[in-house]
Amino acid sequence: MTLQQTTKQGCIKAMMGCTSKISDRLKAVKKNVKNACARVGRDPDDVKIIIVTKTAATEATKEVIRVGCTDLGENRVQHLKQIAAEMDAFIAENKDNPKVPTKLVWHMIGHLQRNKVKQALQICDFIHSVDTLRLAEEIDQIAAKLGKRPDVLLQVNCSDEPQKYGVPVGAATHLAEQITTMKNMRLVGLMTMAPLTLNKEIVRACFIRARELFEEIKGEKLVGPEFSQLSMGMSQDYEIAIEEGATILRIGSAIFA
Repeated sequence: MTLQQTTKQGCIKAMMGCTSKISDRLKAVKKNVKNACARVGRDPDDVKIIIVTKTAATEATKEVIRVGCTDLGENRVQHLKQIAAEMDAFIAENKDNPKVPTKLVWHMIGHLQRNKVKQALQICDFIHSVDTLRLAEEIDQIAAKLGKRPDVLLQVNCSDEPQKYGVPVGAATHLAEQITTMKNMRLVGLMTMAPLTLNKEIVRACFIRARELFEEIKGEKLVGPEFSQLSMGMSQDYEIAIEEGATILRIGSAIFA
């Protein structure tokens, strides 16, 4: 066997090992989602998993697509453009492969600067991080020019951490009402991030606060029936988020670590 053949076999084995690990981790996450739903009497089908690709290698991202994941999330617009282009090429190259989907849904889950809105909207169908009126107005204007109507979430700082983005809880209802008047986007719910702490009660309190605010906004009938999504919970706390009503999870390191 030549050195080239040996190297090729080694690469194939390494790729297969990566494939197996990603598949196993994804199965473990889905099992945990099912168990968390069972604890609180929820249907697992009501919980969507967004695969966060920000730390994933290109081949690892391709693998989650191969196993059926079509909702992918990114934190930064620059990396979003790069990985989205790579995955578009991958899908085009595998158009006859029934295991590879024909379309992906990209989610912008990180802080979005107004000068990056156009770039994000050219790729994303879903923006999770709307936290100011000026950003919402920019999305509305750019979406109109692009002929799009993206779904958006209002990001709320339920942990009151000064370093975190998100509208303060006390201002969220008014901002939600303002966003609903904009014709070129759909406000479909709230997003929040819990503190990075091992104290589960602190994490749970943040999620409870988000859920109560979500229900309050719905109860005041400031929004339409499309206001149905609560994006909260990441790799370290998604089970608690499910128990407190999350409908969207943002999972990265639990699958790619």
